[in-house]
Amino acid sequence: MNGTPAMHRAIVCVDVEGFGDRRRTHPHQITIRKGLYCALDTAFTRSGIDWQGCYHEDRGDGVLILISSEVPKNLIVTDVLGELASALAEHNQAHDRQARIRLRLALHAGEVCRDEHGVTGTAINMSFRLLGAEPLKDALAGSAGVLAVIASSWFYEEVIRHAPASAPASYRHVQVAVKETKALAWVCLPDDPYPPAEDAALPPTPRAAVPRQLPAAVSGFAGRAAQMQTLTGLLDEAAELGDTVVISAIDGTAGIGKTTLAVHWARQVADQFPDGQLYVNLRGFDPTGTPMATAEAVRGFLDAFQVPPEQIPVSLDAQAALYRSLLAYRRMLVVLDNARDADQVRPLLPGGPGCMVVVTSRNRLTSLITDQGAHLLTLDLLTTAEARQLLTRRLGPSRVAAEAHAAGEIITRCARLPLALAIVAARATAHPTFPLASLAHELRQAQGGLEAFDGGDHSTQVRAVFSWSYKQLTASAARMFRLLGLHPGPDLSVPAAASLAGVSLAQARSSLAELARAHVVREHTPGRFTFHDLLRAYATEQAHTHDSETERRTALHRILDHYLHTAHAAAIRVHARWEPLVLPPPAIGVTPQQFGDYGQAWAWFDTEYPVLLAAIQLAVSTGCNVHAWQLPWTLMEFFDQQGHWHDCAAMQQIALTTARQRSDRRGQAHAHRGLSRAYPWLDRHTEAHSHLQQALHLFEELDDQISQANTHTELAVVFEHQDRAQDGLPHAQKALALARAAGDGRAEGRALNNVGWHHALLGDLEQALTYCQQSLILRQNLGDHRGECRTLHSLGFIHHQMGHHQQAITYFQQALTRGRELGHRHSQAVALNHLGDAYYAAGNISAARDCWHQVLDILDHLVSLPSPGLGAGYPDADEVRAKLD
Repeated sequence: MNGTPAMHRAIVCVDVEGFGDRRRTHPHQITIRKGLYCALDTAFTRSGIDWQGCYHEDRGDGVLILISSEVPKNLIVTDVLGELASALAEHNQAHDRQARIRLRLALHAGEVCRDEHGVTGTAINMSFRLLGAEPLKDALAGSAGVLAVIASSWFYEEVIRHAPASAPASYRHVQVAVKETKALAWVCLPDDPYPPAEDAALPPTPRAAVPRQLPAAVSGFAGRAAQMQTLTGLLDEAAELGDTVVISAIDGTAGIGKTTLAVHWARQVADQFPDGQLYVNLRGFDPTGTPMATAEAVRGFLDAFQVPPEQIPVSLDAQAALYRSLLAYRRMLVVLDNARDADQVRPLLPGGPGCMVVVTSRNRLTSLITDQGAHLLTLDLLTTAEARQLLTRRLGPSRVAAEAHAAGEIITRCARLPLALAIVAARATAHPTFPLASLAHELRQAQGGLEAFDGGDHSTQVRAVFSWSYKQLTASAARMFRLLGLHPGPDLSVPAAASLAGVSLAQARSSLAELARAHVVREHTPGRFTFHDLLRAYATEQAHTHDSETERRTALHRILDHYLHTAHAAAIRVHARWEPLVLPPPAIGVTPQQFGDYGQAWAWFDTEYPVLLAAIQLAVSTGCNVHAWQLPWTLMEFFDQQGHWHDCAAMQQIALTTARQRSDRRGQAHAHRGLSRAYPWLDRHTEAHSHLQQALHLFEELDDQISQANTHTELAVVFEHQDRAQDGLPHAQKALALARAAGDGRAEGRALNNVGWHHALLGDLEQALTYCQQSLILRQNLGDHRGECRTLHSLGFIHHQMGHHQQAITYFQQALTRGRELGHRHSQAVALNHLGDAYYAAGNISAARDCWHQVLDILDHLVSLPSPGLGAGYPDADEVRAKLD
């Protein structure tokens, strides 16, 4: 590595507000620059910090300052900031308006590298992102003072909140979003401070976003005044008591308007829940028969709070506990829509006061009344007056009044059911010249009943409405509607709809738009469509009536091909080292999506994840066994990075079962490897070893050398985590031989590192060094940054064991830099822990302690589990604290 080794430094960046204002001439700007440097020198000197001993780099309208690790960081916030505000005020008193200075200042700390050109490092980049944050600019713009400060979360939590003289209660928590950076930070105004907040000195635990998940309100809401008043009364009563979680359970038959009421009321009172609103459709009565698992709902809420995956526990009970912790002492509204039963709801209920929960279900959830004190609210059909009000709001009062009798017949034919009335109103709105009498006549001619309803006198009329609406569709839209009933998952995109129907994107978009206008599907987010489960049931019924079994199976095969080929393309973008599958061409009419970069691919996985899980289940139920094992394999990296270990194990077990049913040895082998990835996280190490052995046997039968090599490598890792390096080394060596025989550079680079690593664990350091140096060269040449990060760590570990502490420091710093670029917090913790050990061995105690403090900062926000593949030395928080004692 060129330049001097990286060192941990406190970083101060400053920037003059409005330096480039056209009213400022060159003499003004020169005066400002001179005044800025004078103020900084004065502030640092008055605080007991040698200004000339600090590295400072001119940035035109600002300055970058690095402060030695020997200087206590608390001096910056207890002394420098106040002195700087005073020095700037003195300058401003002596100069006219255009030469005065108002300053933004960012505080951070981290590893900084220096070479002949200056300094660089991820921490410096972060500091300038903070300096450009809109909340900081807004704070200064609204301040009567001359200085606004933004501190990174690390600086606040490690320095500011431990220094009472820095007035931590005067800081305010803000969200930073600059370029690709999204982070949390703290803002203060030293010479115009915010009023102290009692809890401002305590950082949020865990740090949470403010979710706003309520769906858009349905236009033309009508009636339900008494129910709205009841809900509001419960809210007012809770405000008076102040010590309870209020649960309102809204029940009623399908299509009665439970969701519409819950969402409409929730939007009316959303401002009374400043900490956010959560919403989830639990799909309790989905025609596919697969209600949402509670675990999926909890994980969705954790994602809504923007909890990083590495902070989410593995066990489902721990995830639910974290969810309740996030809700504790917050005032939030939670809407649990379309619940199957009370058991699906209970784990999603808050554990403390301040929240209100609205549950909707077709079933009467009486046990919530007895167990949780829920208030029951049963919806009946609209009254005739309310139904007429609904039509009036959607069609206009004059049109309804002009044909009052026809409007009355429409109400009767729709059985006063809101869903049916909305469909008829949509057709009437689309054809403003059609007399309502003609629409009523069409409804009178419609026939039939809908078994998907719960039964009752109104079921026949409602099915007639669906049938009537369906018959108004063009042939292409009607076919699309029928096929949508076969689609797995809660919603779908336009490209997926195109593949399902075997049509072009333009044709799919046109058909979906027609269906949305007819009010039989809904575009709930841009480009994604869903529909009511009753309409889904009706669509499925029509597909079985009008489309042959061959046509239906062909459509299902197309949609499974769409998801498989698109997921495969996304997996390659997400993880360059991922082993691609050999897929047959997609079926005719399938248009898989392609991705330009990692971000697009990852966003697709994130959006489609629940659909992909449903697609795997569909593949099993329809006998598409190849899709049933290949789809889980494409999801492996997403499972890994998001920590979806329970889903991973469940899907890979499905893959294994279906592959066995068709004697697909390759499918079985990949499923065994997939299970071995999930099981160590679920504390099932012996089973992980067994699955790898079975995978290895199958890959040997298939003569697949690359897969054999990777399986041997994974076996070596399992042995390593069982402290059996002597048993792992032969597998690492076998992996290397196989990778070389196959001519696969990435597999060879991985195997070289693993052989070297195991030699290091066994004390054969010279051999270890040789293998890992070869691995580093190969991985750097291949652009394998993840692999390079691991090998850099291995080399640092080896040099440390050899007593070459300076070389160890250099390699650990490089590994840390790569880990930060990759965003891999576990590897950063490992590198920092070992970097601290190397600094300590080299006699740099201050730098060592800085590293160990950073390790604790990371560990405080990570799940306390060893990460497979990181190797020996994974830091334990108690062990790190012991080093600091």
